[in-house]
Amino acid sequence: MRRLTAAVMFAALASGAMTATTSTAQAAPAEVNMEAVVKAAMWDPYKDDQSVTPGSGDSVEAVEKALAAKNMLDKKYVDGHFGTTTVTAYQKYQRSLGHSGLAASGLPGKGSLTDLGKDQYKLTATIDVGGKTSMDGQAVNTRTADMLKAAEKRAGIDFSVTQGSYNAGGVGGSAGTHDGGGAVDLSVSGISDKTAAVKALREVGFAAWHRTADQGDWSPHIHAIAISDTDMSPEAQAQAGDYYKGLDGLAGHGKDDGPQVKKVTWEEFGRS
Repeated sequence: MRRLTAAVMFAALASGAMTATTSTAQAAPAEVNMEAVVKAAMWDPYKDDQSVTPGSGDSVEAVEKALAAKNMLDKKYVDGHFGTTTVTAYQKYQRSLGHSGLAASGLPGKGSLTDLGKDQYKLTATIDVGGKTSMDGQAVNTRTADMLKAAEKRAGIDFSVTQGSYNAGGVGGSAGTHDGGGAVDLSVSGISDKTAAVKALREVGFAAWHRTADQGDWSPHIHAIAISDTDMSPEAQAQAGDYYKGLDGLAGHGKDDGPQVKKVTWEEFGRS
Protein backbone atom coordinates (compact mmCIF):
# COMPACT_ATOMS: atom_id res chain seq x y z
CA MET A 1 0.00 0.00 0.00
CA ARG A 2 1.30 3.48 -0.89
CA ARG A 3 2.34 5.52 2.18
CA LEU A 4 0.29 8.71 2.58
CA THR A 5 2.20 11.97 2.73
CA ALA A 6 1.54 14.33 5.59
CA ALA A 7 -0.24 16.74 3.23
CA VAL A 8 -2.56 14.00 1.95
CA MET A 9 -3.31 12.84 5.48
CA PHE A 10 -4.12 16.40 6.59
CA ALA A 11 -6.46 16.87 3.64
CA ALA A 12 -8.20 13.58 4.39
CA LEU A 13 -8.68 14.50 8.04
CA ALA A 14 -10.04 17.91 7.09
CA SER A 15 -12.54 16.38 4.71
CA GLY A 16 -13.70 13.81 7.26
CA ALA A 17 -12.40 10.86 5.24
CA MET A 18 -10.09 9.89 8.11
CA THR A 19 -10.45 10.36 11.84
CA ALA A 20 -7.52 10.63 14.20
CA THR A 21 -7.16 7.64 16.51
CA THR A 22 -7.32 9.84 19.56
CA SER A 23 -10.61 11.32 18.46
CA THR A 24 -12.32 7.95 17.91
CA ALA A 25 -11.15 6.25 21.07
CA GLN A 26 -13.96 6.43 23.60
CA ALA A 27 -12.91 6.55 27.22
CA ALA A 28 -14.39 3.63 29.14
CA PRO A 29 -16.96 4.82 31.70
CA ALA A 30 -15.82 4.75 35.30
CA GLU A 31 -17.08 1.84 37.35
CA VAL A 32 -18.63 2.50 40.74
CA ASN A 33 -18.72 -0.42 43.12
CA MET A 34 -21.85 0.13 45.21
CA GLU A 35 -20.66 -2.13 48.01
CA ALA A 36 -17.52 -0.02 48.34
CA VAL A 37 -19.42 3.28 48.29
CA VAL A 38 -21.94 2.21 50.92
CA LYS A 39 -19.20 0.77 53.13
CA ALA A 40 -17.40 4.12 52.98
CA ALA A 41 -20.66 5.93 53.76
CA MET A 42 -21.00 3.71 56.86
CA TRP A 43 -17.48 4.44 58.07
CA ASP A 44 -16.02 7.69 56.75
CA PRO A 45 -18.39 10.23 58.40
CA TYR A 46 -17.44 8.92 61.85
CA LYS A 47 -13.67 8.83 61.42
CA ASP A 48 -11.38 11.19 63.28
CA ASP A 49 -9.47 11.88 60.06
CA GLN A 50 -10.01 12.16 56.29
CA SER A 51 -8.65 8.72 55.42
CA VAL A 52 -10.12 6.71 52.57
CA THR A 53 -11.84 3.40 53.34
CA PRO A 54 -9.69 0.64 51.80
CA GLY A 55 -10.95 -0.38 48.36
CA SER A 56 -13.50 2.45 48.20
CA GLY A 57 -11.51 5.49 47.04
CA ASP A 58 -11.97 5.27 43.26
CA SER A 59 -15.70 4.51 43.47
CA VAL A 60 -16.38 7.25 46.01
CA GLU A 61 -14.39 9.72 43.93
CA ALA A 62 -16.46 8.90 40.84
CA VAL A 63 -19.66 9.53 42.82
CA GLU A 64 -18.23 12.80 44.14
CA LYS A 65 -17.29 13.89 40.60
CA ALA A 66 -20.87 13.23 39.51
CA LEU A 67 -22.17 15.31 42.44
CA ALA A 68 -19.73 18.09 41.57
CA ALA A 69 -20.91 18.01 37.95
CA LYS A 70 -24.40 18.79 39.27
CA ASN A 71 -22.99 21.65 41.40
CA MET A 72 -23.93 19.83 44.60
CA LEU A 73 -20.37 19.33 45.87
CA ASP A 74 -17.39 21.65 45.69
CA LYS A 75 -14.62 20.10 43.59
CA LYS A 76 -12.14 20.47 46.45
CA TYR A 77 -14.07 17.71 48.28
CA VAL A 78 -13.68 15.21 45.43
CA ASP A 79 -11.15 13.13 47.33
CA GLY A 80 -12.51 9.58 47.74
CA HIS A 81 -13.51 10.19 51.37
CA PHE A 82 -17.28 9.92 51.94
CA GLY A 83 -17.28 12.33 54.84
CA THR A 84 -19.98 14.59 56.22
CA THR A 85 -19.66 17.11 53.37
CA THR A 86 -20.25 14.37 50.81
CA VAL A 87 -23.15 13.04 52.89
CA THR A 88 -24.75 16.51 52.83
CA ALA A 89 -24.22 16.80 49.07
CA TYR A 90 -25.74 13.37 48.49
CA GLN A 91 -28.67 14.32 50.69
CA LYS A 92 -29.22 17.36 48.48
CA TYR A 93 -29.12 15.15 45.40
CA GLN A 94 -31.65 12.70 46.88
CA ARG A 95 -33.99 15.58 47.65
CA SER A 96 -33.62 16.83 44.08
CA LEU A 97 -35.06 13.47 43.01
CA GLY A 98 -38.11 14.09 45.20
CA HIS A 99 -37.05 11.87 48.11
CA SER A 100 -37.58 12.79 51.76
CA GLY A 101 -37.18 11.28 55.23
CA LEU A 102 -34.95 8.21 55.40
CA ALA A 103 -34.84 8.10 51.59
CA ALA A 104 -32.92 11.38 51.73
CA SER A 105 -30.56 10.65 54.63
CA GLY A 106 -27.40 10.94 52.53
CA LEU A 107 -26.88 7.17 52.49
CA PRO A 108 -26.63 6.06 48.83
CA GLY A 109 -29.19 3.58 47.55
CA LYS A 110 -29.26 1.66 44.29
CA GLY A 111 -31.86 3.87 42.65
CA SER A 112 -30.21 7.21 43.40
CA LEU A 113 -26.71 5.90 42.55
CA THR A 114 -28.02 4.64 39.21
CA ASP A 115 -29.68 7.98 38.41
CA LEU A 116 -26.56 9.91 39.43
CA GLY A 117 -24.38 7.69 37.25
CA LYS A 118 -26.13 8.39 33.94
CA ASP A 119 -23.39 9.39 31.46
CA GLN A 120 -20.94 9.41 34.38
CA TYR A 121 -20.23 5.86 35.52
CA LYS A 122 -21.39 2.24 35.45
CA LEU A 123 -22.77 0.86 38.72
CA THR A 124 -21.50 -2.58 39.77
CA ALA A 125 -21.72 -4.82 42.87
CA THR A 126 -25.17 -3.55 43.75
CA ILE A 127 -26.78 -4.11 47.15
CA ASP A 128 -30.40 -5.21 47.37
CA VAL A 129 -32.01 -5.34 50.83
CA GLY A 130 -35.12 -6.99 49.39
CA GLY A 131 -38.71 -6.56 50.40
CA LYS A 132 -40.18 -6.53 53.88
CA THR A 133 -40.89 -9.80 55.64
CA SER A 134 -41.27 -10.78 59.28
CA MET A 135 -39.50 -12.91 61.87
CA ASP A 136 -41.24 -13.74 65.13
CA GLY A 137 -43.91 -11.21 64.19
CA GLN A 138 -41.37 -8.40 63.77
CA ALA A 139 -40.73 -6.56 60.49
CA VAL A 140 -37.35 -7.02 58.80
CA ASN A 141 -36.19 -7.02 55.20
CA THR A 142 -35.11 -10.19 53.43
CA ARG A 143 -31.41 -9.33 53.58
CA THR A 144 -31.58 -9.01 57.37
CA ALA A 145 -33.60 -12.23 57.64
CA ASP A 146 -31.02 -14.10 55.55
CA MET A 147 -28.23 -12.74 57.74
CA LEU A 148 -29.96 -13.86 60.92
CA LYS A 149 -30.49 -17.36 59.52
CA ALA A 150 -26.80 -17.59 58.60
CA ALA A 151 -25.77 -16.48 62.10
CA GLU A 152 -28.13 -19.03 63.65
CA LYS A 153 -26.48 -21.76 61.62
CA ARG A 154 -22.98 -20.67 62.67
CA ALA A 155 -23.84 -20.43 66.36
CA GLY A 156 -26.27 -23.33 66.58
CA ILE A 157 -28.81 -20.96 68.11
CA ASP A 158 -32.42 -20.17 67.27
CA PHE A 159 -32.68 -16.40 67.68
CA SER A 160 -35.93 -14.80 68.78
CA VAL A 161 -36.49 -11.29 67.38
CA THR A 162 -38.04 -9.03 70.02
CA GLN A 163 -37.70 -5.74 68.10
CA GLY A 164 -37.50 -5.48 64.35
CA SER A 165 -36.97 -2.78 61.72
CA TYR A 166 -39.10 -0.08 60.09
CA ASN A 167 -40.60 0.82 63.45
CA ALA A 168 -40.45 4.61 63.31
CA GLY A 169 -40.79 6.04 66.80
CA GLY A 170 -42.01 2.73 68.14
CA VAL A 171 -38.97 1.73 70.20
CA GLY A 172 -38.53 4.27 72.96
CA GLY A 173 -35.05 3.33 74.14
CA SER A 174 -33.55 2.91 70.68
CA ALA A 175 -33.02 6.61 69.86
CA GLY A 176 -34.20 6.00 66.31
CA THR A 177 -32.04 3.00 65.42
CA HIS A 178 -35.09 0.87 64.60
CA ASP A 179 -36.79 3.53 62.45
CA GLY A 180 -35.32 2.12 59.23
CA GLY A 181 -34.04 -1.22 58.00
CA GLY A 182 -31.32 -3.53 59.27
CA ALA A 183 -31.89 -3.10 63.03
CA VAL A 184 -33.00 -5.95 65.32
CA ASP A 185 -33.05 -6.78 69.00
CA LEU A 186 -32.75 -10.44 69.95
CA SER A 187 -33.76 -12.18 73.14
CA VAL A 188 -30.94 -13.68 75.22
CA SER A 189 -33.32 -15.96 77.11
CA GLY A 190 -32.02 -19.51 76.85
CA ILE A 191 -28.72 -18.45 75.24
CA SER A 192 -25.99 -19.70 77.55
CA ASP A 193 -23.03 -18.43 75.51
CA LYS A 194 -23.97 -14.88 74.61
CA THR A 195 -20.46 -14.07 73.42
CA ALA A 196 -20.64 -16.88 70.85
CA ALA A 197 -24.01 -15.55 69.69
CA VAL A 198 -22.66 -12.03 69.20
CA LYS A 199 -19.56 -13.44 67.48
CA ALA A 200 -21.67 -15.33 64.95
CA LEU A 201 -23.73 -12.22 64.21
CA ARG A 202 -20.58 -10.18 63.65
CA GLU A 203 -19.07 -12.82 61.42
CA VAL A 204 -21.95 -12.60 58.94
CA GLY A 205 -21.97 -8.79 58.78
CA PHE A 206 -23.79 -7.36 61.79
CA ALA A 207 -22.51 -4.71 64.16
CA ALA A 208 -23.75 -6.51 67.27
CA TRP A 209 -23.49 -6.11 71.01
CA HIS A 210 -24.86 -7.82 74.11
CA ARG A 211 -26.76 -5.11 75.99
CA THR A 212 -27.01 -5.63 79.73
CA ALA A 213 -29.54 -4.13 82.16
CA ASP A 214 -26.93 -1.88 83.76
CA GLN A 215 -26.19 -0.18 80.41
CA GLY A 216 -29.64 1.35 79.97
CA ASP A 217 -33.34 1.24 80.65
CA TRP A 218 -33.96 -2.11 78.97
CA SER A 219 -34.00 -5.82 79.56
CA PRO A 220 -30.87 -7.75 78.58
CA HIS A 221 -30.79 -8.42 74.83
CA ILE A 222 -28.53 -8.49 71.78
CA HIS A 223 -28.69 -5.41 69.59
CA ALA A 224 -27.63 -5.89 65.97
CA ILE A 225 -27.28 -3.57 62.96
CA ALA A 226 -26.91 -5.08 59.49
CA ILE A 227 -23.91 -3.21 58.07
CA SER A 228 -24.52 -1.66 54.61
CA ASP A 229 -28.30 -1.96 54.82
CA THR A 230 -29.29 0.94 52.58
CA ASP A 231 -32.63 1.41 54.39
CA MET A 232 -31.13 2.09 57.80
CA SER A 233 -31.69 5.24 59.82
CA PRO A 234 -28.92 7.79 60.48
CA GLU A 235 -28.88 6.67 64.12
CA ALA A 236 -28.23 3.07 63.03
CA GLN A 237 -25.55 4.30 60.63
CA ALA A 238 -23.83 6.02 63.54
CA GLN A 239 -23.77 2.71 65.44
CA ALA A 240 -22.19 1.00 62.43
CA GLY A 241 -19.62 3.81 62.40
CA ASP A 242 -18.94 3.21 66.10
CA TYR A 243 -18.46 -0.50 65.42
CA TYR A 244 -15.83 0.23 62.77
CA LYS A 245 -14.06 2.49 65.27
CA GLY A 246 -14.00 -0.21 67.94
CA LEU A 247 -16.71 1.39 70.10
CA ASP A 248 -19.86 0.06 71.73
CA GLY A 249 -22.55 1.98 69.82
CA LEU A 250 -23.98 3.56 72.97
CA ALA A 251 -24.38 7.28 73.66
CA GLY A 252 -21.18 7.37 75.70
CA HIS A 253 -19.14 5.82 72.85
CA GLY A 254 -17.30 3.44 75.15
CA LYS A 255 -14.84 0.80 74.06
CA ASP A 256 -16.32 -2.18 72.24
CA ASP A 257 -16.88 -4.95 74.77
CA GLY A 258 -17.78 -7.65 72.24
CA PRO A 259 -15.77 -10.46 70.63
CA GLN A 260 -13.18 -9.28 68.14
CA VAL A 261 -13.66 -10.57 64.59
CA LYS A 262 -12.75 -9.42 61.10
CA LYS A 263 -15.30 -6.75 60.26
CA VAL A 264 -17.22 -7.74 57.14
CA THR A 265 -20.43 -6.95 55.31
CA TRP A 266 -23.00 -9.60 54.41
CA GLU A 267 -21.83 -9.52 50.81
CA GLU A 268 -18.20 -9.99 51.85
CA PHE A 269 -19.21 -12.90 54.08
CA GLY A 270 -21.00 -14.50 51.14
CA ARG A 271 -17.79 -14.45 49.12
CA SER A 272 -15.60 -15.79 51.89
